[in-house]
Amino acid sequence: MTSQHALHALPQEQVRALWDFADPGASARRFAAAADDLTLPAAHRDELRTQQARALGLAGDRASAEALLNGLDSVDDVVHVRVLLERGRILNSAGLPRAAVPLFRQAADLAEHVRSTHLAVDALHMLAIADEGHEEGWSRDALAVVASAEDPETRRWATSLHNNLGWHLHDAGRLDEALVEFRLAHVASQETGTTEQEQIARWAVARCLRSLGRTDEALELQRELLTERPDDEDVRSEIAALEGNGPTAP
Repeated sequence: MTSQHALHALPQEQVRALWDFADPGASARRFAAAADDLTLPAAHRDELRTQQARALGLAGDRASAEALLNGLDSVDDVVHVRVLLERGRILNSAGLPRAAVPLFRQAADLAEHVRSTHLAVDALHMLAIADEGHEEGWSRDALAVVASAEDPETRRWATSLHNNLGWHLHDAGRLDEALVEFRLAHVASQETGTTEQEQIARWAVARCLRSLGRTDEALELQRELLTERPDDEDVRSEIAALEGNGPTAP
């Protein structure tokens, strides 16, 4: 079931189409142009402004991002969720994760209240990043929402959530559990991800296999990836590390 607020929100696929995270400056300009379209509902234009602010923040212009968010006075709940998210992201990027956590909590609660599942998952995923010591709990909460979701935009989160949880477990030395998450990320990437996401997910599986000492399997996967990503330095670095292990050398 979806609330009226969520029903009338800007479709997430339209937001995603304007994003290029590799070029936040260009993304900011696209969102600014889209938000200037007066034929759109006011709430939709405000949602676009929040994404313009996010892009500005990623481009390093925190002052402009904050000013843009401060200028939004919408009473729309979905806009409010997005403002909370972007304020939190700005703080987290500025090295202030503890200050960001309450904003992400508010965003998660309000998104759940208005039944905007993809924004609820976004907020939970940010809590998993910012709330030190509670990463796994927030990740599993987010994955539970994704598992029960029907809309494709929410289900797209599975790849990054499993991947992030995998790295958390890997860094904690819980390697077998990490491998499970990396494999789940790979499955999800095949179902809802891009080609690049699928390849990155495979790289993570191989990297975890190296940590587990399963170097022959890891090397096979990395060599396979090299044929698809010949200029990828991460792939080349892994192959170099693996070939230095003697028994795995061709």
